[in-house]
Amino acid sequence: MRIRHLAAALAAVAALSACARAVMTRVPRGITPVEGFQADRYMGRWYEIARLDHRFERGMTDVTAEYRLEQDGTVQVVNSGLRKGQRRSARATARFRGDPSVASLAVTFFPGFPGGYHVFALDQDYRWALVSGPDRGYLWILARDPEIEPGLYRELVGIARDRGFPVDRLIRVRHGDAPDP
Repeated sequence: MRIRHLAAALAAVAALSACARAVMTRVPRGITPVEGFQADRYMGRWYEIARLDHRFERGMTDVTAEYRLEQDGTVQVVNSGLRKGQRRSARATARFRGDPSVASLAVTFFPGFPGGYHVFALDQDYRWALVSGPDRGYLWILARDPEIEPGLYRELVGIARDRGFPVDRLIRVRHGDAPDP
């Protein structure tokens, strides 16, 4: 009898864990990840131009993300930024949630806790990107250069606003406080 109870409890925990992972990696309603995505073109360094604030990036400047495509189709991620004069880095592994031609990934910084990463607007030359997390509380404007033209910034903010993101809470990320990572 105890074994059945233990098995049932373990099954319940596994089901809850799967549900939690699904929620944290889901695509927000009304957001469509880019199709025709070419992962190899997305790899390399991206500069964070603006973001919605979260404790894991609070107070950071000079934020970059480096992506490297592995043979097995996973993407190695290194996020880096400057906080109180010190360079901080976090490493993760990202996996496509489905077809790799759709820009929707689950990124895991801590084992068992993946987060959604959904590119929903992307320059045809892969020079800028708008990225959402699992809900509209997560938004990043990324670019290949640490600065973008003011008109382009306004355009990207407009796209995000039209998709329902709280763009009035965007934080512009300062670059130039530290040498390139």
